[in-house]
Amino acid sequence: MSTDLKTRRKHTLIQLAVLSVFCLLLAMVGRFIRGRNFELSTFYYRDENPKGMHVVWEDAEMPVEKLEFEDKRIYMTLRPEKPGDYTLSLYNEDEEFLYFDRIYVTPLGTAYSEMTGNFTGDTAVVVAITLFFAGLSIICIRNFIRLKGPSFYSYDSILTIGVGIFASVTTIMLLNVSIRRIWDPWNYSMLSVYSSVAGAGQTFVMSTLPVVVIFAILLIISNTALLRHERFRVQNVLGLGIGFLLILSEGFLFFFLNRNFSGSTQELRIHETINSVLGTAFSYFECILAGAVICGIRAAKHVPSYDQDYILILGCGFRKDGSLPPLLRGRVDKAVDFWEKQKAETGKEAVLIPSGGQGGDEIMAEAEAMYRYMRTERNVPESAIMREDQSKNTYQNMDFSKKLIRKREGIDRKTNTIFVTTNYHVFRSGVWAGLAGLSAEGLGSRTKWWFW
Repeated sequence: MSTDLKTRRKHTLIQLAVLSVFCLLLAMVGRFIRGRNFELSTFYYRDENPKGMHVVWEDAEMPVEKLEFEDKRIYMTLRPEKPGDYTLSLYNEDEEFLYFDRIYVTPLGTAYSEMTGNFTGDTAVVVAITLFFAGLSIICIRNFIRLKGPSFYSYDSILTIGVGIFASVTTIMLLNVSIRRIWDPWNYSMLSVYSSVAGAGQTFVMSTLPVVVIFAILLIISNTALLRHERFRVQNVLGLGIGFLLILSEGFLFFFLNRNFSGSTQELRIHETINSVLGTAFSYFECILAGAVICGIRAAKHVPSYDQDYILILGCGFRKDGSLPPLLRGRVDKAVDFWEKQKAETGKEAVLIPSGGQGGDEIMAEAEAMYRYMRTERNVPESAIMREDQSKNTYQNMDFSKKLIRKREGIDRKTNTIFVTTNYHVFRSGVWAGLAGLSAEGLGSRTKWWFW
């Protein structure tokens, strides 16, 4: 793991710790402000004042500070003094039943209503949780935008923007919940809050289902076209597998979440819990998937600064006569174009490193094929080319090229390096560069749409 990545993770953890402490203190302050008073309210269907209202306790009792009627609602304020379980029933002077509830009081004096789900200081907790996810989304998105250079090419980047998207969606949902809880706390109880939060993942998945299915279909179409134009390889069918898996997963979730259910109260709670967990998990997965797409597009469109010392070109298969197919020629042309533009604008001449060994069915190393093309078709001087002709995969491309650069420059000298590959391959290649210890930015060449 690079020092930069460790530092970035450390800073993020510090930011999250500060955010968590702030939100926790906010919830504690809200709880402290409420004191020991605990308020309850219930709707009363008649217009007239229910006279002679009184509370009957089953066993243990607690003081009733206020009991009044206003606008078809009965309000009562209790003052828990001892921890324990309390059962109350509310009647009018004619002993007509008005309200029933069980109150649980913790040793710290926090009261919880079984009927409404409300507890002492609950609104402050809802607001604090909303602010936490809002802060999390700001931290993640801000950190993602700030990612520059080689440090961008990391799976941490996908996680950062994916979590940022998930936190943003969660914030929007919680903001609606918080506003409703603050604006109308009696009609929007904490049980309603719990229900909204539990169903948010399901709502998000159902809302995004058409987008995910369309994305999966496009992925299948693209991969099918790829197989028609390219030879069969395991990596060339991954898109098909992912596409069908997405469709099957979304179909399963759709029917599971919308199926009719009958059973006991306990079975219903288990069923709803499973629905909530599945909805949240799928929502998180979709956000991470969106993060991966965003990282891929950002990497493909990035253009490094024109102050490079080395330009590494990642090889791939070529024709039997040694000529370059469009895919590889596009990479080499992109690298040489960058090399020429940098030289014209800054006067600095970088060294081009065609990288790729010889496969079992190839007449020469990929590096040699690229070298010949640059010399004959693009008129690049031999002094500007340094071949790396031993690598067999992307990791070795990066590792062996790094060793050539260090051998030429010395271990301690810092150099600016970029690698050139096909646009869809830039981010993944950047990850391999980081794993190989090569500090380099990527530059993508265009390719046919089906490679995506």
